[in-house]
Amino acid sequence: MLLAASPLILAALAASPAVGPDCSFDGIPLQGRVQVVTSFPDIKVQLVTSFPDIRVQQVTSFPNACGRWQFVESFPDFTVQFVTSFPDIRVEYVTSFPGVR
Repeated sequence: MLLAASPLILAALAASPAVGPDCSFDGIPLQGRVQVVTSFPDIKVQLVTSFPDIRVQQVTSFPNACGRWQFVESFPDFTVQFVTSFPDIRVEYVTSFPGVR
């Protein structure tokens, strides 16, 4: 007996990873100066504790490697909005070894 596959399951299986192997999302490198906004973000982010797309280390200087983010109030490299559903990427905060696994 064959079961019909749901279109949602097929779409999920065919979807590419949110974060590319070059540590970018939609052409935005996921490192650098980040500003949190409440509307019109470059990236919608959901904080998770398991199965993240990228592990992020919050730093106060030298955000020059994959997953190292320095939160700022002005002149960001990209903006994020924290959401609880329908994120672009899922992020887990870490204290060491940031980046894509």
